[in-house]
Amino acid sequence: MSARRKLTASDGVDLAYWLWRAAGSDDRLLVLLHGAASNHTRWSELVEHTSLARSWSILAPDLRGNGKSMVRGGQRCSLWSRDLVEMLDAEGFPTAVLVGHSLGAQIAMHMAHHHPQRVRGLVLIDPVFPRGVQGKQRRLVQLRWLVHAVRAAVRALNALGLRRRAIPNRDIRRLDEETREALRGAESFEAIARRYTSLRPILSSLPTANYLGQMIATVAPLPPLGEIEVPVAVLLSGESTLADTDVNREEAARFPRSEVITLHANHWPLTEAPDETREAIEGWIERTFA
Repeated sequence: MSARRKLTASDGVDLAYWLWRAAGSDDRLLVLLHGAASNHTRWSELVEHTSLARSWSILAPDLRGNGKSMVRGGQRCSLWSRDLVEMLDAEGFPTAVLVGHSLGAQIAMHMAHHHPQRVRGLVLIDPVFPRGVQGKQRRLVQLRWLVHAVRAAVRALNALGLRRRAIPNRDIRRLDEETREALRGAESFEAIARRYTSLRPILSSLPTANYLGQMIATVAPLPPLGEIEVPVAVLLSGESTLADTDVNREEAARFPRSEVITLHANHWPLTEAPDETREAIEGWIERTFA
């Protein structure tokens, strides 16, 4: 059974998440963490089709600042990690396996480092290793200070009342379906990147300051990977136009207990190769936590 849940965080922010609870799974929880400018609908297809739902409970939050957890303010991994700890406490789960895509993978690594007693394992789908970033995203790494400054200016305007009052939700599942239809027309991997990084649709469903904060968090320095001792599966898109896959493999090898799985995709494997991605996640979790 699934249900939308509401949690008032320790700082008073209302957070929304969805829980699918499997019978007898009090010690088996998967937490699905979406990327920047996204929400829990990123995982709709995986939750609907995965065989893991028979024996694992699944929790999918709208991360603070996104979807039904909309708030203007802090957008950083330490806050998102604290929110996750409070969700686990609220539902009575001592630990979880974290599955994160892009920014969600960054949050998962921070959570495993700062709250190791709450994490059993990590599945990182196209994590952003700063050393491997290339193309336009490389400039974001180099100019993080400028993005910080722009975000501060935007937040100052928001404080003066210059902000949108209504922010509609973005249905990521519908976006995925539209993208697959375009893929059937032989769209290139570069075209996929243009579609998913286009600012107009992103900013139609997300405050500008939130988007900038999430971009900063995505390319921020990571905790020491060698100190994350839980099992880690790193799912890398083999045709990524955003990152150097060879460098990413080198970075993934820094985890003491890691397995790298290559997918035929360009940073959005849940869209481009949903079955391959789901089967990779299921296979690794079944092997690792049998």
